[in-house]
Amino acid sequence: MIVLVLTILLVNTAVLVGCQNPISDQDKSFTPTIVPLSSTPSNPTETQVSLNLTTPTPTSVPDFSPTPSLIPATPDFSFPPDPKGAFNAWRPPVYPVPWVPSIQDHFYFSNPIAAFDIESAFSTYGYGDVFFDDVVHTGIDIPGDIGTPILAAGAGKVIYAGQGVYRGGNNVFDDPYGKAVVIEHSFSFQGKPLFTLYAHLDEILVRVGQVVKSGERIGLMGKTGKTTGPHLHFEVRLGENEYFSTRNPDLWLSPPQGWGVLVGQILTFEGRVKEQQIVYLHRSNEDLSGDDTDNRLWIGKSYQNQAINSDPYYKENLTIGNIPAGIYLVTIPVTEIGVSYQEQIEIKPGQVTYIKFNLWRGFSNEIPPTPEVLFSPSP
Repeated sequence: MIVLVLTILLVNTAVLVGCQNPISDQDKSFTPTIVPLSSTPSNPTETQVSLNLTTPTPTSVPDFSPTPSLIPATPDFSFPPDPKGAFNAWRPPVYPVPWVPSIQDHFYFSNPIAAFDIESAFSTYGYGDVFFDDVVHTGIDIPGDIGTPILAAGAGKVIYAGQGVYRGGNNVFDDPYGKAVVIEHSFSFQGKPLFTLYAHLDEILVRVGQVVKSGERIGLMGKTGKTTGPHLHFEVRLGENEYFSTRNPDLWLSPPQGWGVLVGQILTFEGRVKEQQIVYLHRSNEDLSGDDTDNRLWIGKSYQNQAINSDPYYKENLTIGNIPAGIYLVTIPVTEIGVSYQEQIEIKPGQVTYIKFNLWRGFSNEIPPTPEVLFSPSP
């Protein structure tokens, strides 16, 4: 719910830093290469990605209207045209929603900030992080300028517009969300209603009961409520419009065209979730052309588990969204034991790349279990 500026970890998911060399090779049995944090890295290993990832093929699902329709034809993955070429800082538009590259995915929402308003529109403060007084963060924060238009992520009806949404009332001026809007959407998920919340607004442009279309302006970015600077706090809620019913927006917001999402489980040796573990992601040197300067570093952190709900399929406790397609190195430095692990992965356009990591055991090519129910939207 804030923009928490840390010394190195959360400067911006698009912060420019010098990439370090890979740490070491791993054999094909996925026995991790373990090296001291201070050691000199060597060459990367071959790409390992989840076996459940395939080229996205649109399936017939209901649209945002009572009349079902097909997903629009798969757009050309034209950004970037050359994955090894120089990276354009402009953020491309998202895939048409609902974007369902596989039965377990549910990218039903468009980004609440237009591509041309903020070049990056990345979350600098992710789902499951912690902020003031160790309160768990149940959404994502997207920084920008006061007055940046905030858009409805999907069609629906405004059920809240004002101050006091966290405390359950109207005109509660000390509410940490500040001025906020909540939309109940005209489509559901597995028969459960879906809600999106937009907080810290400078101005609200809609009223309760108003029906809005996807992409319609509902407010302006601000810094009302408990925050350290202007940004949008965005939440996806499933089943109930309440603080304890959120899901990670990175798994619900359609990615920019040609970009993908990293999703993973970060576990202890015994298989328990490992909380607040830092994960670094940067382009592999072999994936960069001679004139490519895209040496940015993406930073993620595994969830603090209170009030957090993982996806029933991925059972994730880590996501990093909005990553241009390409070959990347994932680095997990476990400072308490003085060991760093590294794995080479491929981010595919419009898809989820899944990783699983156990302390001491390292990375695994294990894929998530078969889902118990069919993941498809309901009208």
